[in-house]
Amino acid sequence: MKKNLLTLLFGLIFTLTYAQENNNITTEKIWRVNFLNPGVELELPTGTYSTFSAGLGIGYGGGYPDLTFKGNGFIYIISPFLDVQEKWFYNLNKRNNKNRTSENNSGNFVSLRFITRGNSITENVNRTSDFDFAIGPTWGVQRKYGKNFHLLFDVGPQYYFDTNGNGNIWPIMLQLNLGFDFKKK
Repeated sequence: MKKNLLTLLFGLIFTLTYAQENNNITTEKIWRVNFLNPGVELELPTGTYSTFSAGLGIGYGGGYPDLTFKGNGFIYIISPFLDVQEKWFYNLNKRNNKNRTSENNSGNFVSLRFITRGNSITENVNRTSDFDFAIGPTWGVQRKYGKNFHLLFDVGPQYYFDTNGNGNIWPIMLQLNLGFDFKKK
């Protein structure tokens, strides 16, 4: 089943990548400062319609059911994180044809996202390990508003695990980030 899911994902990515009509639009290198989960991010072009982003910061996260215990009420874990994501944009030329900006990689995308969290700064649960990891496909949008304001939202399932071999599938991962873009000319 996992092989079928991966084959489907890569087929979809391949189709979306080559569905662009012309090569007038390309992705850009962007430095970004995010505020909701405070951190810095670098987004680098890996192709005409794809980017690789890597972010470091300190952020909020909930607890995964198989990786936390003894939590009461509103579960939280505040810890350092590393978030890497390969994004394949599928509507940059369509946005351009409708006179919408694709500047600062504004567009819709599918991605493969990997995130890891380290030792907690504060939490209200016990974790099975000081480090946990999650990987999965996402669908998302990112937009530039005004001069440099950045909005990113993505959603998708993920497989999470820790260094002790515990893990499971989380059906819906959500990410919302606001920040500022600093384009490298």
